[in-house]
Amino acid sequence: MSITAESLRNKLTAEMGAVHVEVEDTTTDHCSTSFKVLIVCPQFEGKPLLQRHRMVNTCLAEELKEIHAFEQKTLTPEQWEKQKAD
Repeated sequence: MSITAESLRNKLTAEMGAVHVEVEDTTTDHCSTSFKVLIVCPQFEGKPLLQRHRMVNTCLAEELKEIHAFEQKTLTPEQWEKQKAD
């Protein structure tokens, strides 16, 4: 399986209904084994951080078998708007 920032972005958007996704390949040689993601999703509303991360991990379960480092930030649309305003 070839994992790219674009493939992760597309899957999170399609399967989780995320309204905004940023994916950065943080591998030094961009070999797609380390990623940093920001996910803005209405489904995160009212859920604690751990539950949000589990939702993302479940969505990307197959991809995470090939990824060595995965950093995620999960926000609701309201949190995202507030963060952008600051």
